[in-house]
Amino acid sequence: MAAAAEDTVEEEVGRVVEQGKELQETAASLIAKSAHDEQSVRQKVLSLESSIRRCRSLLDRNNHLAPKLADKLEEDLQKARCIIADGDASAFLPSKPQGRFLKMFLGPINVRASRKDVQLKVKEEYNSYRDKTALLFLFFPSVLLCLRSWVWNGCMPSFPVQLYQAWLLFLYTGLALRENILRANGSDIRTWWINHHYCAMIMAVVSLTWEIKGQPNCAQKQRGVQLFLQWAMMQGVAMLLQNRYQRQRLYTRIALGKAKRMDVVWGETAGVDGQLWLLCPILFILQGFEAYVGLQLLRTAYKGVTSEWQVIFCGFLLVFHGGRELHEHGRDTNGEVKVQGKNEK
Repeated sequence: MAAAAEDTVEEEVGRVVEQGKELQETAASLIAKSAHDEQSVRQKVLSLESSIRRCRSLLDRNNHLAPKLADKLEEDLQKARCIIADGDASAFLPSKPQGRFLKMFLGPINVRASRKDVQLKVKEEYNSYRDKTALLFLFFPSVLLCLRSWVWNGCMPSFPVQLYQAWLLFLYTGLALRENILRANGSDIRTWWINHHYCAMIMAVVSLTWEIKGQPNCAQKQRGVQLFLQWAMMQGVAMLLQNRYQRQRLYTRIALGKAKRMDVVWGETAGVDGQLWLLCPILFILQGFEAYVGLQLLRTAYKGVTSEWQVIFCGFLLVFHGGRELHEHGRDTNGEVKVQGKNEK
């Protein structure tokens, strides 16, 4: 009986080992076949993309086509390009190089998803993160300013402000990571927008080392901090409006075949009537106020009220941010107005 049981167990183990070997061979064969098929599809995608570029070049050089025909051919080429860039074939296009920021945090790993549904989930998570942080951007400064007036008698302690700056560092780091991953997966997020978040991270780190002065003359010493919190509240409101506006713009462009599902809309678009004129003044006021806060910080440093290097650094950075964003949004708004005027004709 014991010998028979041992033989049965030995046979069962041997059968399991053989099944494992067969499974390994099957998996290796499937991977090899998939790699061969993938290479074949990649060559076809690259060939088609080259054909689209060649047709676009021919279209640009041919000045004898009727305007309506030229517009129709241009639209057809754009649709063909969107089919490649926005469908499952986009996984076979050459990926954009990952920046140093991603490599610094994640190492040399590939963050590009091979399936479109996974890429879209990354985009949805980014939108959700922006919506949540916009509410918090409005909530935290409001609480600090209310406590300053009602509890702290107009003089904020340093710890809550530094805690808020630590949250800003976490926020901007999370945004920069997500935006770099989106770019690696085919999104068109502007480079200057990601660089803006890099600068905001640097300012948050510097602000953590900034000693918030109290009495005497607390109101004068903390004037810059108060203005910064008021600006942050305005930015929270602008972020909520901007998120909603950009999402509606994106749906419009996707429906027209002028944008990919992974795109984040900047620049020209057929926006929703009236929203452009609501959002743009708010953005311009916000960016102008940001530069004003920076000038106020530099003024307090110049007068010797708070002359730490952190105040001077943050002042210059806020002025630079405000001026740069005014320039970029002015250029984008000018493009939107031109395109909307063209569509109305």
